[in-house]
Amino acid sequence: MSVWGAAQADRRGQATRGSKRGSREAAARWFWDAEIFDFVAEHLHLYAQHSLRTYHHAWELKQAGLDWRQGVLSRCLEGTALEVAKLKANRAFASEAERVQAFVQSGAGCRASYFRHAKKLRPVAGTPKIGLTQTTPPVDGAAHADHLDRLRRRFGRLGNG
Repeated sequence: MSVWGAAQADRRGQATRGSKRGSREAAARWFWDAEIFDFVAEHLHLYAQHSLRTYHHAWELKQAGLDWRQGVLSRCLEGTALEVAKLKANRAFASEAERVQAFVQSGAGCRASYFRHAKKLRPVAGTPKIGLTQTTPPVDGAAHADHLDRLRRRFGRLGNG
């Protein structure tokens, strides 16, 4: 299934109907970035309704050099819970104590608030490992770069009227 096909299935509700595991298995058939796929899997329990678009959105952020982890988390969390999740996903912190200190210094809340939200963010039971079918992104629409040439063959001379 292509990215386009997955998005269309997601839009119709076909890929996400049923369990979150089912939508994850659908994503495994067309998505290609294991790091993003595994990160989303670790946080899947936080989503009220999971979307296949999350994977592609994260990949676009990653390609742009932006914080794709924050992009994934902001689709399912907000407020203080989002702040705690961002700190937990930030690999710059060597320990939980450093994360708590950063949380308190940012003014997001106290130490107890941090741990209360962190407890809610813990994943439920072990997430089963699902392997990806694809290892590279799909070929972009650039393969049909000479779009005008295709239009000319189909419709003849192109002009202003």
